Amino acid sequence: MYIVQSIIQVPEHKTEQLIDIYRNRSRLVDEQPGFVSFQLLQSENTPAEFVVQTTWQTKSDYIAWVKGTDFQRIHELERQYPDQELSDIKPTVKRYVVRAE
Repeated sequence: MYIVQSIIQVPEHKTEQLIDIYRNRSRLVDEQPGFVSFQLLQSENTPAEFVVQTTWQTKSDYIAWVKGTDFQRIHELERQYPDQELSDIKPTVKRYVVRAE
């Protein structure tokens, strides 16, 4: 398994808006070969910090998603989001290989 986390810090007054965006996400990633799961995590200690986490069968599955047109289309829409405070956020991305379950 392969896990990708995008860590996002949003302005505190934007937390509910961000949650709504992900609750209403396109779900295109869900249909990708090797996709396992998606979670939006919110920090208990720092409520304006979120982690967008996807789990994949393999790193190759994730790379194929990133190189695909659906990924490009989703991220282009994010850059055009009318709320500048949210569209300007640059996540910190971390990638992990699952070594034991």
